[in-house]
Amino acid sequence: MLVLSRKADESIVLGKDIEIKVLSIEEDKVKIGITAPLDVEIFRKEIYLEIQEENKKAGSQTVDMNKLKNIFTTHKKD
Repeated sequence: MLVLSRKADESIVLGKDIEIKVLSIEEDKVKIGITAPLDVEIFRKEIYLEIQEENKKAGSQTVDMNKLKNIFTTHKKD
């Protein structure tokens, strides 16, 4: 892990196009801003972990192929 000290209004740059800027420091909170391309997904870690858990659950579910076939057959008739 790389550990850096930054003051308010100072930044770090990741690669060529991601900037993380310290916007303010108040009591026990640091407010940061992130500038990144639109195709870069940015999540709070607790949200990211929830997404990963939901993906694992969804990946372990089985699909009833007959129900799936009926869905496509029904829509085909419409």
